[in-house]
Amino acid sequence: MAAATDTLKRTPLHDRHVAAGARLVPFAGWEMPVQYAGIRDEHMAVREGAGVFDVSHMGQVETSGPQAHALLQRLLSNDLDQLAEGGAQYSVMCNPAGGVLDDLFAYKLGPDRYLTVTNADNHASDLAHVQRTGERFDVAIVDRLSDFAMLAVQGPDARALVARLTDEELPRRFTTRTMTVAGAPDVLVCGTGYTGEDGVELLVAPEHALALWDALTEHGATPVGLGARDTLRLEACFHLYGNDLSEDRNPIEAGLGWCCKEATGFIGSEPIAAARAQGTRDRLVPFLIPGEGIARQGNPVLGGGEVTSGTMSPVLGKGIGLAYLPAARAEVGTRFEIDVRGRIREAEVHAKPHIPQET
Repeated sequence: MAAATDTLKRTPLHDRHVAAGARLVPFAGWEMPVQYAGIRDEHMAVREGAGVFDVSHMGQVETSGPQAHALLQRLLSNDLDQLAEGGAQYSVMCNPAGGVLDDLFAYKLGPDRYLTVTNADNHASDLAHVQRTGERFDVAIVDRLSDFAMLAVQGPDARALVARLTDEELPRRFTTRTMTVAGAPDVLVCGTGYTGEDGVELLVAPEHALALWDALTEHGATPVGLGARDTLRLEACFHLYGNDLSEDRNPIEAGLGWCCKEATGFIGSEPIAAARAQGTRDRLVPFLIPGEGIARQGNPVLGGGEVTSGTMSPVLGKGIGLAYLPAARAEVGTRFEIDVRGRIREAEVHAKPHIPQET
């Protein structure tokens, strides 16, 4: 049952969403805009121009001190030795059995200082896990959730738009820089995103969020809600925690072995190494429905497997999604059938991403 509206948290940009006529929905304990003008229009605005998302529901945890690196190397699947100062790195965080607790980005802000961005639904549990593990390390762990609003500016025109609002050079892809943007000081600008397009994510003090949002929209960024964020990430074949990732799945079967460096000894690394060596029963694959129909999370695959995410691709005009299939049936081009509420839809394993991405 959805939480009552008066118990939902609101981002610093809530009034702007109301003024823009957004449809607001409960999401991970927050009242968030799912769409403004419409999902397809917002989706295409990002693919063809520049869109701005309020993603202030995402969580942030700062870890600093002499053993900050050692702690995060124990917690995160990727190799922090490869992360330069000012860099950004994608990882998963796992339980001892190798199940995925969350997927997240770590930003190296200084020699002994990191900011980790968590998924909204997992923020409290992630923070508790970091704190428990950190008890044996010489570190300071700070919940920074209330210290930032977070805006994502994405699309082929996104960087040029943001560049007009600052006198400083924007960070490259997978790097970060603290800058003044549209008069807002100390904005952490990150060359990351969740759409398959180029762009930046902006972490700003809440008191400057409204002015920054206004400047971005006045310069041509289209407000985009969570509905188009989902269609965009599925065209790019990006994972969503709670759909495509969970504690019941390990990163090898989810196709995330590339961000797992077992030699670092992170929590869960031994069963993940075994899964890599032995292979997994299932694999997460992108699929396309050549005919009519859209599959949704939970729709069963005939002969074994399950859809984890599904939508209509605005670019392709076809149903697309992600599904766990038996490994023997997971090769590109393999045909299979999905039971969509009693109607059988033929699908095929598709190459990823579904559409070309900016590099």
